[in-house]
Amino acid sequence: MKPATTTLSAFALAAALSAEFAALAAGPVVAAGFEKCYGVALKGQNDCKAGEGTTCAGTSTIDYQGNAWKLVPEGTCITTQTPFGPGSLEEIKRPS
Repeated sequence: MKPATTTLSAFALAAALSAEFAALAAGPVVAAGFEKCYGVALKGQNDCKAGEGTTCAGTSTIDYQGNAWKLVPEGTCITTQTPFGPGSLEEIKRPS
């Protein structure tokens, strides 16, 4: 009987780990009342992923990097102005 219990426990652990890894792969959870705003963060002040060659928070390499986002209050992103135009709810191309 013990091998069945061990197999079931191993399966449950594997299922739990799979769910956790899937959640991590989806990216950080955005807090209620906030939205990701691309192209508004100053160099090194983004909240997470800043495109190819970067990992997470604080890794943007230029001001207003178009593939780096900052959390802003919901509804304010597209009205946030930068020298290159407004912020965006999706990645945008910016001069590098």
